Amino acid sequence: MEVLPDVVGPDPVIVFCGMAGAESTKQRDHYYASPGNSFWECAHLSGLTPSRLRPQDDHTVPALGLGLTDLVGHWDHDLNRGWVEIERLVAAVERWDPAFLAFTAKGTAAYAARALGHRPPGLGLAPWGIGRSEVFVLPGTSGANQRKDYDGRPNRLAWWQELAAIAAPELQARRPH
Repeated sequence: MEVLPDVVGPDPVIVFCGMAGAESTKQRDHYYASPGNSFWECAHLSGLTPSRLRPQDDHTVPALGLGLTDLVGHWDHDLNRGWVEIERLVAAVERWDPAFLAFTAKGTAAYAARALGHRPPGLGLAPWGIGRSEVFVLPGTSGANQRKDYDGRPNRLAWWQELAAIAAPELQARRPH
């Protein structure tokens, strides 16, 4: 399976975690590059990035206190079951020690939760973390995720804004002025 390299610098505040292994990610060269994906727009409109970045700019996020990784998933069609490489993610998160690990879809967070022995969380702060990092669950940014209600919020951007607000003090402290 083709997995993008992690894009995480020293001392990240938020590391975003998507799901590798989906058919739509196999041919991509950059994070959140699928047509219709609103990851980069949400990152900008929430205030996490100073401008709207393009997928080709993914290598620049460490300078902003951000990082990008994927939970690696596998599917065995013969057994009709899937699993994730949770140990890889846990080891990386413990090494990076971000304030927040932000799953970029509820389904991805659910896979991680089950693999760690937790109940799948709703959107927002999860009742469990990884290492010293708090887990925050964002609604999926795929163009296919066009719900009318995002767990009581009018749109997915509201959850991004909440994450930006609670991470703001640490982002300000870590970003060069």
